[in-house]
Amino acid sequence: MSLLARYQEVRARTEALAAPLSPEDQTLQSMPSASPTKWHRAHTTWFFETFVLAPRGVPAFDPRFAYLFNSYYEAIGPRHARPKRGMLSRPSCAEIAAYRADVDAKMGRILDDPSVRELVTLGLNHEEQHQELLLTDALHALSENPMLPAYRSSRPREPGGVARALRFDSFEGGLIELGNPGGGFAFDNEGPRHKRWIEPFSLSDRLITVGEMRAFIADKGYATPSLWLAEGWDFVRAQQIEAPLYARVEEGRYRVFGLDGEHEAPDDQPLRHVSFYEADAIARWMSARLPTEAEWEHAASRHEVRGNFVDSGALEPRAARDTQMYGDVWQWTRSSYEPYPGYQPAPGALGEYNGKFMVGQIVLRGGSCLTPPGHVRASYRNFWPPDTRFQMTGLRLAR
Repeated sequence: MSLLARYQEVRARTEALAAPLSPEDQTLQSMPSASPTKWHRAHTTWFFETFVLAPRGVPAFDPRFAYLFNSYYEAIGPRHARPKRGMLSRPSCAEIAAYRADVDAKMGRILDDPSVRELVTLGLNHEEQHQELLLTDALHALSENPMLPAYRSSRPREPGGVARALRFDSFEGGLIELGNPGGGFAFDNEGPRHKRWIEPFSLSDRLITVGEMRAFIADKGYATPSLWLAEGWDFVRAQQIEAPLYARVEEGRYRVFGLDGEHEAPDDQPLRHVSFYEADAIARWMSARLPTEAEWEHAASRHEVRGNFVDSGALEPRAARDTQMYGDVWQWTRSSYEPYPGYQPAPGALGEYNGKFMVGQIVLRGGSCLTPPGHVRASYRNFWPPDTRFQMTGLRLAR
């Protein structure tokens, strides 16, 4: 695919994902960790304008947007406070659409220049990350509405059932290579490729499901301190958490709120919207643990990258049919988000993209049902603070 075609595809997907949301929906910011849809559309456009067009002397669409839509790039200059992005009633959604169209037209005139390919590719992968955030942030905003409005009209669901028995696949230990091997795009945090020693381990052959969460709740897992890390126990007690985010157990039925609205989730559907603390406690309750990211990558590298991604149209996890190494839900690991040996941030403002967040976060792997197709790979490292629940997060077990 040409760079122009790839650019047009990614930019069009952002607009298609935003289309079901009204202008009022697109302005909402339901918590500091989330951003309005309108802001995601503008920020991803600002990225191309700032890092690709401006250095080539192309005038800005509106110089004020540099302050409004910078996210965290200190080297670029001051920016609007993140918790107040929902206060930006202006510029309007229509003005953001005009901004996107203007930048797209300008970008279209330079995409045949080989010197911009690497930077534009980074920008497209950056926009794909924001496409997933657009959906998870919109879901959180809609969940705050007492009417529980759906992002889109409900679609027929596959009939649920009982998940197949959980089995474990064994892997030999030894010296392995970890990190992106090259040959295609990768973020800087996926390298350098390096060696690491792992002990023999086993990994569950499917994701943990709603049925297993229902059993955890029935066994008073949320009220059993011995299952929890101290910080996790403090978290669930302080927040009075008794079920995953957007979920409730009512008369034995497990109901969840998703992009299609509220519905009963079948027992064989992968569990979603759990924090690292909850994932760790569930694993301990099941006499297991979470895998390290090295174990996960070692196992995943044997699998083709295919699964339930956003292009399936499901927008929710699907019942287990195979190992589900990729897609459905991001899988918490037991690994802190740290630099690999020899890691060096890129020079300049783009060096702030990943490196400065390597503290206080946990690595997740595999992608989700909201991740764009082709975006993830075995070496891809997602990361969130351990109390994160609003992302499409689940788990598999290791021993």
